[in-house]
Amino acid sequence: MNFELELEHRMIKDLVARFVNDELIPLETAVMAREADGQRFVLLADERARLDERSRQLGLWGLDAPLDAGGSDLSAVAMVGVNEAIGTTVTPYVLPPDSPNLRMLCDAADDAQRARYLDPYARGVTRSAMAISEPGAGSDPSTLSTTAERDGDGWVLNGRKIWISHASEADWTIVMALTDRSKGKRGGISAFIVERDTPGFIIERRIPMIGGLSTYEIVLENCRLPATQLLGREGEGFVPMQGRLSNRRLEMAAWCIGRAERAVALLCEYAKQRTTFGVLLAERQAVQWWVADALTRIHACRLMTYEAAARVDAGQDARTQISMVKVFATEMAWTVIDHAMQTLGAMGMTKELPLQQMASEARLMRIFEGPSEVHRWVVARSVL
Repeated sequence: MNFELELEHRMIKDLVARFVNDELIPLETAVMAREADGQRFVLLADERARLDERSRQLGLWGLDAPLDAGGSDLSAVAMVGVNEAIGTTVTPYVLPPDSPNLRMLCDAADDAQRARYLDPYARGVTRSAMAISEPGAGSDPSTLSTTAERDGDGWVLNGRKIWISHASEADWTIVMALTDRSKGKRGGISAFIVERDTPGFIIERRIPMIGGLSTYEIVLENCRLPATQLLGREGEGFVPMQGRLSNRRLEMAAWCIGRAERAVALLCEYAKQRTTFGVLLAERQAVQWWVADALTRIHACRLMTYEAAARVDAGQDARTQISMVKVFATEMAWTVIDHAMQTLGAMGMTKELPLQQMASEARLMRIFEGPSEVHRWVVARSVL
């Protein structure tokens, strides 16, 4: 069994890594300084524009977009390598377009929707958001209360959605809604594409999160949509939504590998210079064991993530494996980053180094896209 990326995919990963080292990591200090001064942890418009232009020049847009949409159609395994490289930096930039929403469009959009939404999205012309969670419904889709009712040739959506990333800047949002409450997730959930300026689509508030990040709450108030905005078939929104979530979970796992590798590098660099009571930290057994455990867990996580991605590429059911990976990767990154912060002492707590931001984001990832407890339940349920 081959556990290495193919040569072409290694070359792409190396190219992304150079982009990260040359363009993204140098921006970390400025972004962290702004957040420390009370601003949001986001790129300035000119910073994002410059990164967009450079990544486009390098051919890094639409890496997993379909060939007929101008993309490179990279496999899930290849994208793990790409996202490992992206994960080594805390600069808030993801190569356009956002893969999970792209995947859902690929799985469910009809020809007209591909032309109107998928093609410009794959080219990086538009941005998107995803609205699943509600104030009273998170990991259990059967508790969704947002409804979509037929009205002539169209639909009327009513409800609330919360914890939505990028809602304020998205050109359109995929909204999950009940079209048949009696069927629930087995035929009663549908997906809709809601454009930003649609009457009744209201961004009610921005919700500050740890690490200077933000999510949003939206209200759908008699939000009328033409029939063309139904994504896929009525009642068949759950399966492509799950595919979208699986894609994001693999992304997260790869980011966690990158974050953990960066944390170990910072730990080792410091431990080889800092002495306590006349002894280098690098010679302390506690630090050595933290490094050994970190490298072991990173290696295990990488193998698990590539195996799950290979199952996706082969068209196999990978839900259980992806749940395993989601738990293992996020908790691995949290532990490794925590040990790096402990090794650096007070310096590890500062907002002059990326460790504190990495810790905040690792903590978020243990909740986002399904908390660890739910994924453990999914894994256990597969055998009980």
